[in-house]
Amino acid sequence: MIYKSFIILTIFIVSIFSCQKATSLDQKKNFPKRIEVFNLNIYASSSTSDEKIIHAAKIMAQYLDNDEDGIVDNELVHNMLKSRNATLVMFNNENEAENAWRSGNYDFPENAQALFDDETIPSFDKTKSNIRFDASLEEVLHLITHEGYSQVYDDLKEIKGSLISNAMDMARGGYFTTPPQQYPSSAWYSYDDKTCSYDCMITEYFYWSLTSILGAQSYPGRINEIGHEWKLNTKEKVMSTDTLIYSLMTSSDFKLPEKLPDSEYLGFEIKLNN
Repeated sequence: MIYKSFIILTIFIVSIFSCQKATSLDQKKNFPKRIEVFNLNIYASSSTSDEKIIHAAKIMAQYLDNDEDGIVDNELVHNMLKSRNATLVMFNNENEAENAWRSGNYDFPENAQALFDDETIPSFDKTKSNIRFDASLEEVLHLITHEGYSQVYDDLKEIKGSLISNAMDMARGGYFTTPPQQYPSSAWYSYDDKTCSYDCMITEYFYWSLTSILGAQSYPGRINEIGHEWKLNTKEKVMSTDTLIYSLMTSSDFKLPEKLPDSEYLGFEIKLNN
């Protein structure tokens, strides 16, 4: 979910926007830990564990370089992400992020996505039951799709009339600028956060559909956790029910990931910057 105009969303996903870009000196002071992946920055607070930062960086690398040959798969998307200074910002937890924001002492990068240490789960296994879903698979993807794919391709734009918006409206059982009081019984996508605008709902829909196709949402017990919001938690369900989004997510035109990141990136060594 994407908030704009200096607001932090503190449930599951946080996007931070600022009118002023921070200098490299400011970033080093505020975020002493840093990794660069394909010229995209990940900034982290001192209390964020090195293991979690490196894990998130590997997830980012695998989303961008899905065949792990050390070269980005979609140069157009990569160039857009760089031009927009797309940045992942990591804090230890939600409270630390809120306190940093309220303090006024942080110059957050423009077009940034937040990820918390306590929701980043390197031990996540898509084939087994998990106590908690690995949020890096969601938040890193949000950054890449919102600041990259949706900016490059008309079919994936987060606006009414794009193909992905048409697919989403079918999935929700109608066109709604904000979540309705009650979704039609036929809906299989029923995001209900009232603060989520139409473009934000497309970002979430992109995540649910792609990660379901890639197998992230089908482990034992997962449908009980997410069924109130998303019912098509397997590739087969998406393929048979949401044919338009399946055709978009698997189209060779966009060079989207074809396998789920597993934090075992083979393209090059990823480590914290000195």
